[in-house]
Amino acid sequence: MNGASREALAAARERLDALTDSTSADAGTLADELAAVTALLDREVGLRRVLTDPAQSGEAKAGLAQRLLGSQVSGPTADLVAGLVRSRWSQSRDLVDALEQLANLADLTAAQKAGTLDSVEDELFRFGRIVTSNTELRAALTNRKATTSAKGELLGSLLGGRAAAQTERLVTRLVAAPRGRSLEAGLESLSKLAAERRDRMVAVVTSAVPLSDPQKQRLGASLAKLYGRSMHLNLDVDPEVLGGIRVQVGDEVINGSLADRIADAGRRLAG
Repeated sequence: MNGASREALAAARERLDALTDSTSADAGTLADELAAVTALLDREVGLRRVLTDPAQSGEAKAGLAQRLLGSQVSGPTADLVAGLVRSRWSQSRDLVDALEQLANLADLTAAQKAGTLDSVEDELFRFGRIVTSNTELRAALTNRKATTSAKGELLGSLLGGRAAAQTERLVTRLVAAPRGRSLEAGLESLSKLAAERRDRMVAVVTSAVPLSDPQKQRLGASLAKLYGRSMHLNLDVDPEVLGGIRVQVGDEVINGSLADRIADAGRRLAG
C-alpha cells in the first residue's frame, strides 16, 4: 500500500486494538465478520468503488456502509468498517486488503489473549513447510475445481485438534480465498503478521541438525542486537546445510554454512 492507503490502514489498526482491548468486543467475532465483509467487497467491485470514491464525502460512505451492514454484523464491526470507508484510499482494492488484514489481526489478537500466539506462529510456519514439501497436499488445497467445503474438511482432518483454533481459522480462510496469492506466500504473510503482533521480526533459520536451546537463545539474542528488535525464530532442518546455519530475515540472507564457505573459497581460488 502507498500513501493514503497506508495511513488509513494504520488508523484502522489502532481502532481495532482499541476495540479488542475492550471487554465488550470479542476478537473472534470481529475476525469472522470482517472476513465476511472482505469476501463481499472482493466480490462486489461496484460497491467497493462507491465506498472508496474520493468524490463522495466520508460521512456519506460511512452511512451507506452502516445501512448495508448494520443488521448483518455486530456494532463494533459496523463501526470499524464505517471508519475504514471514511478514510481515503489510493486504490479501491486496498480497502479489501485492509479488511482482510484486520480480520487476520483480530484472530491473532484472540490467540494472544488466549496465550497461544507463540503456538500459532510456529504452526503457521510448520504448515507452510509441509505444504512446500508435499505436492499432493498443495494440489488438493489449491485445486480450483474442489469445493470450499471439501478443502475445509481436508484442513480439519490435518489441523483439527492438533493446532490452535486460530491457526485452523487463519489457514482455512486463506485456502478458501487466496485472492491471487500462492498458498506459500499467504502462509508467510500470516507468519509475519503474527510476529509483528508481538513487535518482533521473523528469522527463518535452516541448520543441518536441530539447534539446542542454548544455541537458539544465543542466536536469537545476536539477531535481536543486530536488528534492534526482538526476533522470532522459525526453525527448519536441512541435512545439506553442512556444518552451519542459514538465516533469512525478510529479503536478507545471513549464510554461515560450511557449504557456502567452501563455495566462497573455491570462487576466490578460481579468481
